[in-house]
Amino acid sequence: MSTRRGITTRGALTGLLALQILLALLLMGRDLLAALPGMMRSADQPAFDTPVAPGDQRRQYAPRDLPLRPADGPNVQRFTSSGDMPRRLDFDRQGGVLVLTGQIAEGDAARFAGTLAEQTDGLAVVRLNSPGGSVTDALEIGRALRAQGLGTVAGAGDICLSACPYIFAAGTGRTAHEDAQIGVHQHFFGASSALPAYWAVEVIQRGQADVMRYLDGMGVDTLVMQHAMATPPDEIYVLLPEELAKYRMVTEQAGDDG
Repeated sequence: MSTRRGITTRGALTGLLALQILLALLLMGRDLLAALPGMMRSADQPAFDTPVAPGDQRRQYAPRDLPLRPADGPNVQRFTSSGDMPRRLDFDRQGGVLVLTGQIAEGDAARFAGTLAEQTDGLAVVRLNSPGGSVTDALEIGRALRAQGLGTVAGAGDICLSACPYIFAAGTGRTAHEDAQIGVHQHFFGASSALPAYWAVEVIQRGQADVMRYLDGMGVDTLVMQHAMATPPDEIYVLLPEELAKYRMVTEQAGDDG
């Protein structure tokens, strides 16, 4: 009797383990199948440094490996790719301009607040050159920037992608050089593939709603989000100068002499 009970218990445990392995494989397979279309889409898109044109604005996006145009201006750091940039925002004061360079990492908002508290006197503009990063930090940086009444600028050769445009949108005056690249796409908002689908979707939708409220408060047309929501995270939608004006992302644009 005890032998039969032992075999039954061992068999039940073995069956439970097999079921867990099967469920894990099914979840992995589901995630892989969901990722494949995005991987194929990205491979079909031109490289990031390929010039954009109306109707042809989606480009491959790898935040640590983007080929860059030379940045322009006195004392501006020059990078050949985003891989050369800092892994978190670097703050460099240049007269009345505070230059923010590099990826936006978690905790950068607190660092920015500390820097801003020390740099307020004579500061008028924040210049951005970033491939993006933490959306939460970008929104907090933007709110702090707006509270100080600062303008924002993307200069010749600068990139402002992914979460970076949310900082750019906070400027009381917003200027983009015609040779700057400002682009948007979908965000994860902390959603994990381990979460149930309905929960992950809820997290993403709450995040999108927060971004839209933020943009509206900054005076930007929230219709710009149609391009972000239609572009997968491994691609970027580069906004044309006329779109930057249409969606009020800029208050003025600068050419070669700007």
